[in-house]
Amino acid sequence: MSRLHPDQVAIAAWTERAGIASGRVFRSLRKGDGAALGAGMSTQAIADVVAAYAVPLGIDVAPHDCRRTFAKLADKGGARLGQIQLSLGHASIRTTERYLGVEQDLTDAPCDRLGLRLS
Repeated sequence: MSRLHPDQVAIAAWTERAGIASGRVFRSLRKGDGAALGAGMSTQAIADVVAAYAVPLGIDVAPHDCRRTFAKLADKGGARLGQIQLSLGHASIRTTERYLGVEQDLTDAPCDRLGLRLS
């Protein structure tokens, strides 16, 4: 049995409380009761949230930087490239590869790891 990461627990609690069964997790909230509204946050709302946390810390970051960091951390953590592609909403796997700076490694090629031997 695998243990859930604290972030997974927090997101599960949030989606249950907000009544979110599918779609985007982060959504605009109604002032007052905090009810989730709509299908997701606007681009401007995301930029405002990023700025609200980054500016007081003296960090110069754009919302798109957060997407790239997510992708690189997911890749470093062992997530499959196709799953990262889906998470980012890229139509092409090549776009995801460019995001990650993936290049073919001819000294450690995938075919070298098949466990096949020529006799």
